[in-house]
Amino acid sequence: MRAKRGAPVPRNPVPRDERITAAALELLRAKGPKAVTVEAVAARADVAKTTIYRRYRDRQEMLAAALTSLTQPPPPPDTSAAAPILEWLIDQCHDAIEEGIGVGGVAALLTDEDPAFTKLIRSLLVKHRQALADALQQESKSKRIRRELDVDTVLDCIVGAYLAERARRGPVKPGWADRILHTLWPALTTSRTAKP
Repeated sequence: MRAKRGAPVPRNPVPRDERITAAALELLRAKGPKAVTVEAVAARADVAKTTIYRRYRDRQEMLAAALTSLTQPPPPPDTSAAAPILEWLIDQCHDAIEEGIGVGGVAALLTDEDPAFTKLIRSLLVKHRQALADALQQESKSKRIRRELDVDTVLDCIVGAYLAERARRGPVKPGWADRILHTLWPALTTSRTAKP
């Protein structure tokens, strides 16, 4: 591609697919699923609409592809003790909202303003939650985490605490993850000592 008088047009160094995914998620986080249109994503990603249509049949398929990237959290980096696994779990719950669907996506999910989006995101959240639940259940076999835990309730407590603080304060205060870990530690672990 050349600009006027034969000068090369600088290319964006980020691959198009990554820019499309990032643009779709940014729009979703900020404004909800209705803001994620092919036109808006193309403008934000600095690609032509035809570039998007070569990859995705329609808006729904584009949004599904962007959200699918969020369904598999990375494994816990440290499984040697309960604390790093619980820290990882809290971080993954936080990131599913902040780096995932955002408050715009949460609002749309709660209000069901876009039923197709609600169905899609619920199906993807099930996969994400299952990955987190599997890690927590695996850790419970080590006897450092209580075996009788209701894993879904633990995850709901973490996500609910995040959403409540976000609703109450706007941006979540630094140290939120540490406060949650400190609060949940006695209920989740078999340890009789305070959180390390």
